[in-house]
Amino acid sequence: MKMQTLLVAVAVAAVLGGCQRTSFGGLNTQQQPAPLMPAPVGGVQSGQLAPPMAPQPGEFPAAPTAPTETATPQVAAANAPELTREALIGRWSAGSGGSSCDVFLSLTKWTGGYRAASRGCVGNAAAIAAWDVQGKQVILADSSGNQIARLYQSASERYDGSTTSGQPISLSR
Repeated sequence: MKMQTLLVAVAVAAVLGGCQRTSFGGLNTQQQPAPLMPAPVGGVQSGQLAPPMAPQPGEFPAAPTAPTETATPQVAAANAPELTREALIGRWSAGSGGSSCDVFLSLTKWTGGYRAASRGCVGNAAAIAAWDVQGKQVILADSSGNQIARLYQSASERYDGSTTSGQPISLSR
């Protein structure tokens, strides 16, 4: 029994002896870079700023104006091409009320048609949660299926229309 215990102890010692960490720290052949010198720090100044100067005439460009509608919705609807849902899938830039944001359209079924999501939108566009195609129109809806806007294709990769409150809205890529 003592011989068996002695053999087990020797075997354990041999196994543990093989688990030593070998370090080759002395064999590092790369030179270490020289330390950087600290940057000088200048003094901090305090005082009053000069009052703002009024802009001179002609110094700034004129403020942009809202785009004018070139065609009535009835003319746009009559001339609009037929739409397919597949052509609308993906990311769109939405413009409404002077601001722009991202709208994502997918083919996942949702209340009011198919799933949509908006990012960074304000006003009516922030509520976009669903979309669908009805004839030549793109219908945008909220999460309850209530219509938010109707749009018609006005150019390749561009749709223009208005919200239910009458505000212009566009989708473009």
